[in-house]
Amino acid sequence: MTQANPLPRVFRTKSGKEVSIGLGTGTKWKQQQTVNEISSELVENILLALKLGFRHIDTAEAYNTQKEVGEALRRTDVKREDIWITTKYSPGWGTIKAFSKSPKESINKALAELGTDYIDLFLIHSPFFTTDQTHGFTLEQVWEALVEAKKEGKVREIGVSNSAIPHLERLFAASPSPEFYPVANQIEFHPFLQNQSKSIVKFCQDHNILVEAFSPLAPLARVESNALAGTLEALAEKYKKTEAQILLRYTLQRGILPVTTSSKESRLKESLELFDFELTKEEVDKISKIGQENPYRAFFHEQFKDL
Repeated sequence: MTQANPLPRVFRTKSGKEVSIGLGTGTKWKQQQTVNEISSELVENILLALKLGFRHIDTAEAYNTQKEVGEALRRTDVKREDIWITTKYSPGWGTIKAFSKSPKESINKALAELGTDYIDLFLIHSPFFTTDQTHGFTLEQVWEALVEAKKEGKVREIGVSNSAIPHLERLFAASPSPEFYPVANQIEFHPFLQNQSKSIVKFCQDHNILVEAFSPLAPLARVESNALAGTLEALAEKYKKTEAQILLRYTLQRGILPVTTSSKESRLKESLELFDFELTKEEVDKISKIGQENPYRAFFHEQFKDL
């Protein structure tokens, strides 16, 4: 296993196992909140991923997939303490209000749906909300609830998603001590969007906040129309890997932990096979340079215009 460019912060499961690439249950799997039935397809996908070696599962209240993760946890032979579970409080979005009446209720709901007595990492899904959407809670008050949950042992670590520097600075100020600072920031990251907001990756890494990447494979949907296509193809040939593996390895070598998903067993296997090769610094820099010249953002277009 290559040790080059390690993650600046390493999480470990309760049993002490290092946390690696995450299996996402959003995007393809996301369900309407009115859906109460368990998706057997998603449960089987999670069970397959666990069988193949995934030990990091990412879900969220907004995805309405916590119950499927819970069902998979009940059915798997893998011990709970060997699995890292991340989920997120939904504070509302646009005309949609928070699904839970309070962040505490959201945490308790997650524990119940996951069928576990602790959550490894609990995030605020987005900082872009009003007190009307959250039924009266400010960003600082939401954070206070997460701090309390950590003190109670309901969650092991607390963090954020889609947060810019000003949001993180507000949470530093709202924390009783550095022990309760955010430890993770899950953001959109790929070569075409190397900073979801201004200087966010460097700021997080300078402050011991692990950056997690959602949509790390976004360039594959656009690669035919830009200069990255030939580079990925050449690197895939050089290392006898897929273009997706090149992008995931690139993300890791940028000090960022990728979260990805697939319904195909072959692609799930490939996502785990990232530690037997290493891109050179020049190759990482080339991907970064091409990406910077071809900017593309999939989410939060308006929210980050001035951040």
